[in-house]
Amino acid sequence: MTQLNQDDPAAIRHLSGWAAIQPDKPAIITAFGGESITFGELEDQANRVAQLFRKLGLERGDTFALLAANSIEFIEIGTAMQRTGLYEVPIASRLNAEEAAHIINDCEARVCIVDAQVKHAETLARDFKALCPNVEHAFSMNGDLAGMDRWETAVAKMPAELIDDPSLGNAMIYSSGTTGKPKGVRHALPDGEYGQPSQHISLMVDWYKIQPGMDFIISAPMYHSGANSFSLSILALGGTVLLFEKFDAEKMLQVIDRYKPQGGQFVPTMFTRMLKLPQDVIEKYDVSSLVLALHSAAPCPVDVKRAMIEWWGPIFLDIYGGAESVGFCQIGSEEWLKKPGSVGRPTHGILHICDEEGNDLPVGENGVIYFENPDAVSFEYLKDDEKTKGSRNPQRPSWTTYGDIGHVDEDGYLFLTDRRSFMIVAGGVNIYPQEAENVLSMHPKITDVVVFGVPDPDMGEQVKAIIEPADWNTAGPELERELIDYCKSRLATLKCPKTIDFNQQLPRDDNGKISKKALRDSYWPS
Repeated sequence: MTQLNQDDPAAIRHLSGWAAIQPDKPAIITAFGGESITFGELEDQANRVAQLFRKLGLERGDTFALLAANSIEFIEIGTAMQRTGLYEVPIASRLNAEEAAHIINDCEARVCIVDAQVKHAETLARDFKALCPNVEHAFSMNGDLAGMDRWETAVAKMPAELIDDPSLGNAMIYSSGTTGKPKGVRHALPDGEYGQPSQHISLMVDWYKIQPGMDFIISAPMYHSGANSFSLSILALGGTVLLFEKFDAEKMLQVIDRYKPQGGQFVPTMFTRMLKLPQDVIEKYDVSSLVLALHSAAPCPVDVKRAMIEWWGPIFLDIYGGAESVGFCQIGSEEWLKKPGSVGRPTHGILHICDEEGNDLPVGENGVIYFENPDAVSFEYLKDDEKTKGSRNPQRPSWTTYGDIGHVDEDGYLFLTDRRSFMIVAGGVNIYPQEAENVLSMHPKITDVVVFGVPDPDMGEQVKAIIEPADWNTAGPELERELIDYCKSRLATLKCPKTIDFNQQLPRDDNGKISKKALRDSYWPS
């Protein structure tokens, strides 16, 4: 194991080192429950979980699955993954039993841990042996599930000592499945000696300017690559993770006001919902402790970003990347104000905008975003050679894409247009629903909006918006006309919704992001 320099805290890049010098500092505090665990306690739990994995027969390169909501236990298991050389597959807690079973089987998990509090846990447990016949050991945590052993009981029996053969593990994140079933993004396991900094630490310190000891909000679901890697990295840098079990706009402000964190990770939907709080609520809380607000996962509407900078100050850092880690862009607030709407220039890799045949496109023209990055860690979509091949440029296989559409300007700044899979083709014209979503998102009469293509007998597809109104009593033809006219006053008519449906509550995942695929699929019965 690499020796940790405990005389120089700024040099420590590992949980074990911080546990030795600040054992009593809270490592994790939950936002709603107010539960906490110290660095010393977390180090002990990580060792106990690692010991259990070895007792169950898991060796370097094996895989275990975790179906759970955000919790202290989730992070405990992640810290054990980092010292056992295992692949951890975190599964979205909103998935039903069959969807979760697909991932468990696809990743060939030898062990599965199920949070009894997630929505479909009882159904999955009831049918587990039939759905997942190859899993060797199944556990329930945070409650009992039929046919499963209690995770907490098994862990408590283990010694809190480092295993004899520690090595670096990795999370294997499954794609959101915008087309077809989700697939695992599998990177090679790190080769370094246990105790060395993870591959994410240099990103956190050198590029994102996260300082050792920075207390940090994690408000997105831990099954996402960003929240997963950020939480473990913050702990490796000695900071306290303020963990949200779910997102709530006012609760976010309460937590910032109470705990005075220096940083946090967010998604644009959270900004929109905080901005729509009543002004007296906004003014009640002090957010001045924040010096860094990272956001990612989706393009942030220009009006939303401007409003947040006016409110919180120029502390925002927009990150464009993904679980595949083929390349990254970023842009700070001051730079963004000069290039509003951009996600920045590449920090890792060389950008290329290409047509569907893989040819480079001119400046300003929308196309598939590729990164040329010889330093990127190779990856594959587990058991899906076609999807892996589809992520590579047809003419230059070393160039890789996340599947997004965008363009660069004359200064090399990247502007995202939309996901490739969400593009609408109406009468042969490409339409990107993100544009209409950005326009409508800040309208005072709506809470949220999603735009996608629906079947059209003449044009192939037409633009449809689903609106969650701020006041359900206003839903109807009059509001529909108002919103369509509002959109047309800011965008070309062909980019605007032809029709609008209203929904009292749009389906969302745990970070508040709308489940767009599920809504779109309901309009495409075939």
